[in-house]
Amino acid sequence: MPEEKELRALPAPAANGNGASHVPAAPDSVTVYPPFAYTQPEPEEAAVPLSHYLWILKRHRWKILAFAMVSVVCTVVVSSRLTPIYESTATIDIDRQAPAAVIGQDASRAAPNDSDQFLATQVKIIESDSVLRPVAERFKLPISGDATLPGEPPIPTVRAQNAPITLKKLKITRPPNTYLLLISYRSPDAELAANVANGIAESYIQHTYDIRFRATAGLSAYMEKQIEELRAKMERSSAALAQFEKDLSVINPEEKTSILSARLLQLNTEFTTAQGDRVRQQAAYNSVKSGSMEAAQASTQGEQLRHLADHLDEARERFATVAAQYGPGHPEYKKAHSQVAELERQLEALKSNIENRVSLAFKESANRESMLASAVAETKAEFDRINARSFEYKALKQEADSDKGLYEELIRKIKEAGINSTFQNSSIRLADSARPAVKPVFPDLRLNALLAFLVSTLLAIGMAILSDTIDNTVRDPEDIQRSLRTEVLGSLPVVKHWRSRLLRVRMTGNGTTALVRYSGHNAQESAYEEAIRTLRDSILLSDLGHRPRSLLITSAAPREGKTTASMRLAIVHSLQNRKTLLIDADLRRPGIHGRFDISNDRGLSTVIRGEANWREVLQRCPEYPDLDILPAGPASRTAADRLGATIEKLLAEANPDYDLIVVDAPPLLGFAEPLQMAVVVDGVIVMALAGQTNRNAVNGVLASLKRVKANVIGMALNEVRKDMSDRYYYYGYYGKYYSKYYKPTSTQV
Repeated sequence: MPEEKELRALPAPAANGNGASHVPAAPDSVTVYPPFAYTQPEPEEAAVPLSHYLWILKRHRWKILAFAMVSVVCTVVVSSRLTPIYESTATIDIDRQAPAAVIGQDASRAAPNDSDQFLATQVKIIESDSVLRPVAERFKLPISGDATLPGEPPIPTVRAQNAPITLKKLKITRPPNTYLLLISYRSPDAELAANVANGIAESYIQHTYDIRFRATAGLSAYMEKQIEELRAKMERSSAALAQFEKDLSVINPEEKTSILSARLLQLNTEFTTAQGDRVRQQAAYNSVKSGSMEAAQASTQGEQLRHLADHLDEARERFATVAAQYGPGHPEYKKAHSQVAELERQLEALKSNIENRVSLAFKESANRESMLASAVAETKAEFDRINARSFEYKALKQEADSDKGLYEELIRKIKEAGINSTFQNSSIRLADSARPAVKPVFPDLRLNALLAFLVSTLLAIGMAILSDTIDNTVRDPEDIQRSLRTEVLGSLPVVKHWRSRLLRVRMTGNGTTALVRYSGHNAQESAYEEAIRTLRDSILLSDLGHRPRSLLITSAAPREGKTTASMRLAIVHSLQNRKTLLIDADLRRPGIHGRFDISNDRGLSTVIRGEANWREVLQRCPEYPDLDILPAGPASRTAADRLGATIEKLLAEANPDYDLIVVDAPPLLGFAEPLQMAVVVDGVIVMALAGQTNRNAVNGVLASLKRVKANVIGMALNEVRKDMSDRYYYYGYYGKYYSKYYKPTSTQV
């Protein structure tokens, strides 16, 4: 078929009859390469990518799902067997605007702005022993007091009964931005839950009333004790004030002082007026006393004196006229003379009278001034006497008034307290009574199943990631490159039916050989063959100008697939028509002769002992003409000690004749000969079982090789499965591809 011929033209594990799988090259020609020097790239530090965690979840998805489903089923089964619990809630409304008392200051006092603190206080009061104990004793509820620690003696019964009561099934909540308190109680009996919630609400309301009543009663009792002492003090201060008023002979010295002050002011005014009047009268008296007509006319009777003087002047004029006309003996003369004499007598009498009156007025003014001066002096003396003791009176009166005011205030407070103590405040009231619930609140099958699913899923995911994190085996190429600072050259997939079995070579009926298979060719074998060829190309094509001429394949511990990998690597290299030498250097546990079913009577140990030349003990398989095999030979401890020098000499002689020399070495940890050989070969490849070989062991191998300055090309992982890392996904495609296009022969590797 054309498709089959095209595929067989690719490099294959073994040559078919047409030789289509060989790479065109002269069989007897030898290519000489310069010494190999492989430079390890310096890996970059990188964090674990998110895709790796997604791969972990994908890898363990069925385990995670199974664990979650089992957890959900167990949760549902357990929840269905639990006793149903019912919850009932009573609602308490707290009105902060309601007055705390009927009368007094509390009746008009505004509520403070401390709603959060107040409601938190009320919650603590509801949870107190005083509120819960009557309800617990009434309904015989299970209570929880102070439990003893293990090893401590039990609490006496009396102490246990007197310990504070707490109800575990009680819950008190406050809806946000409200003055409501929700009292909830849970119980297997719905009726009991409702009764207990209502009972606690009623006990709380009654307890708040009892607290206020006891506080008011205590205040009244205290004030009644103080009132007797205050009454005696008030009586003493009142008596002292009365005695002081008695000593002063006044009822109210302050009023008396005010009267005296006004009187003194009035007397001063009158005394000043009297002084002015006395001065005026004295001046008039002095003027009149001098006899001057003008001074007499200036007196109070001056008008009458002026009239009389005018009449006298008229009479004198008429007398002068009559005297001029008549003689002294004339009756008219006599009459006129008599009138003048009479008016002169009246004038003198009036002047004398005026002088007497002015003198009397002056004396009276002087006497009045003297009396007023005496009255002012007496009033001022009395005012000074009373005013001197007014401060003492004020102190006594203030003390007496204060004691009286306190006594009256205390009497009022006692009356208010008595009235308010019987007032049952409506600021705390039962807004909604609890009713028996129809559906239980526990267990909630849906919620429990959902929580079980979420928790189990998170737990399973955490365990999967934790198991991957604490896994100290080598399996992920990037992790190896990051932690061990070495390259992974290839990954060899697991072939289940090869485990614990030897892959042998037998002779066929027509004289050819074939690798014995314990089952038919399958996808795992195809994947392994492709991986071997990939490993070959990774080693040889990494640097075309400096190909390694000799390779040492070792491992950290036995049974990690190094012998199978060495044999397969040598075979696939020889199938490219390149001369290949396979050396079994594991003198302690040789295995290559068993795989090829060849004699092990003579081999590398014989060469080490000097009994034969290495070319004399080479063996060949007709199936692989370009492959020479140097078996280990009989086991010898002495030969193992001298292995390094022999291998160095052997490689120097064989390098010109072979394109590649593959040395199968024993495990490096615990044996000395691998280190001896590692320093003389061009490159070292470390084999490790993916998911089994400890990272610390591989790190020890690489450290040992680094100390002897061996050239470690890289690592090869054996028995890799696609579920070990997200980099191995492509292994699942080999079976589908080969099952459709590839038909292997019996002689293929």
